[in-house]
Amino acid sequence: MPVNTTVTPEAPEIEQTGTPAQPETPGTTRRFGLPKRPQSAPDGVTEVLPKAPKRPKAPGRPGGAPNGTPPAGGARPPKTPRVPSLPVLPTAPRQLAPRDARWWIGAGILTVSLLLLGFVAHVAVLSAFQHHRAQDLAYQELRTALAKAEAPVGQLNVDEEMVPIGTPVALLSIPAIGLDEVVSQGTTASALRSGPGHRRDSVMPGQAGTSVIFGRQTTYGGPFGDLTKLQPGDQITVVTGQGQQTYAVFGLRRAGDPLPEPLRSGSGRLELVTAAGLALFPDGALHVDAELISTVQQTPSSVMAYQALPPDEKAMGQDSDAWLAAFFALLLFIAAGITLWWLWTAWGRWQTWLVGIPLMLVLGVTSADAVMNALPNLL
Repeated sequence: MPVNTTVTPEAPEIEQTGTPAQPETPGTTRRFGLPKRPQSAPDGVTEVLPKAPKRPKAPGRPGGAPNGTPPAGGARPPKTPRVPSLPVLPTAPRQLAPRDARWWIGAGILTVSLLLLGFVAHVAVLSAFQHHRAQDLAYQELRTALAKAEAPVGQLNVDEEMVPIGTPVALLSIPAIGLDEVVSQGTTASALRSGPGHRRDSVMPGQAGTSVIFGRQTTYGGPFGDLTKLQPGDQITVVTGQGQQTYAVFGLRRAGDPLPEPLRSGSGRLELVTAAGLALFPDGALHVDAELISTVQQTPSSVMAYQALPPDEKAMGQDSDAWLAAFFALLLFIAAGITLWWLWTAWGRWQTWLVGIPLMLVLGVTSADAVMNALPNLL
């Protein structure tokens, strides 16, 4: 009996990727998405497998297999030649501060500018704060002295000694210009920093004779800066240890103007004095004369005359000893400036600015304060 046999054509080989083929197990799924092979075919005929489609080549390395895998046989694609790296140049050293004439000129201008900035800051802001603080303390001291009846009423205190400079002696009020200031004893530049000062050789306000009070025009609050606005008839009140005294303004005068009439015996007068002219550039002194219109108070005997008054306590007076302190303060400021220029070369620009600017401002304010003590007392 003839046997019906069918020869199964040999399946084409599938492209290898370098991995040996694995034997198939019946009932398993073949690679490349082929269908599952049945375990047996009907009528003893073996099923012919379709040819597996070729997969497109994926882009990879030139001359290589898809996805950059090395081709069969273990050969690797040629390597891309490396570009030689450039040599690393050494870092340029930090440029030091130049030493030519232009640099030193600039350094000098900057130092002077910082000094002037400290001076302006002191005159416009810090001195006003000092004045207000001193006025608060002086008012508390004067109120306590008035309550205890210990406020000075003459050139001598209760201990029969000269009233110390800086002791509060009166409260001055001028409603026309909104002025309320505590008056202290003494008219030196340092004494006038806290407010108006009573000239020590003159009588106290409210007593027979002329009482003289100095005050600054611009610096340290400039309490007498508005005296030019006073008009004849404006009233001035002064509270002392003898009560409240009232004056009426009758004239303003400057250097070269005629003097007021001599004071009659037993009458009182008040003279307010400050700088005249532009702020910080005075051309003399301004005098405001006021007549006592309240009851004349008892006048103690005088122990100091105008001739015995030190020069720094007179109008536009200066303290010669204060210039020595101002000189050393300026010398310290200049030395600090030179040190900062040296630190520029050691630390660098920003580190020097960070440390140097606050230091120079503080030294500038200190130098300005020392200079203010050496300038005329009415500025």
